[in-house]
Amino acid sequence: MKHYLHGRSQLSETALKPPSPPAGALRIAPLETDSVGPNVEVVKQGDRVTRLIVTCACGERVEIECLYSAAG
Repeated sequence: MKHYLHGRSQLSETALKPPSPPAGALRIAPLETDSVGPNVEVVKQGDRVTRLIVTCACGERVEIECLYSAAG
């Protein structure tokens, strides 16, 4: 059985790139959570959320980029 992407062309570069705002425009606000469980931080530029940073109780950290369309 062939893979469902078999024969499809691939882009040579990524289609979406996260914005690179000036460092002074970012604001990081941790959400209130229990110290025992995971921690979620919200990175905003103005009123728009640009990144979520999730830190597990075990110490693993995941950063989620929030990309918006140019029309939005």
